[in-house]
Amino acid sequence: MAGGYNRAIVETILPAVWDQDAAYGMKNELAPDADMPKGHTDKKKGATFPAHLADVRYGWRSADLTLIERQSLLLRYGLDWGYDEIGASRGVRKQSAQQATERAVGKLTAHLNGEPYIDGYDHHVNVDEV
Repeated sequence: MAGGYNRAIVETILPAVWDQDAAYGMKNELAPDADMPKGHTDKKKGATFPAHLADVRYGWRSADLTLIERQSLLLRYGLDWGYDEIGASRGVRKQSAQQATERAVGKLTAHLNGEPYIDGYDHHVNVDEV
């Protein structure tokens, strides 16, 4: 996997897990503006966006997520539901739906970085710090 993942990258790319056309509407933050002149590019230093997209799709299939976490990711990022809608569909409070979704994003991010996720933290920890 390409590595160097954070929550923002994962959340940005997650909709493309279920909707391949979603990737076409995503802005590659590293790409120059469309109206800028084209220059020489070093193919060895290509954009990480396609690799991140492939990794997040793989991570969705391989990460150790619970059924509730998977449902939360699908409803939030695949169907663009709000936390209140997710909570109502599961019969839980909005806050519980948000917590499950945030935990799932954290676990997926940690998985993509090859690091363990410690529940209750908003971030993953580096293996060297444990």
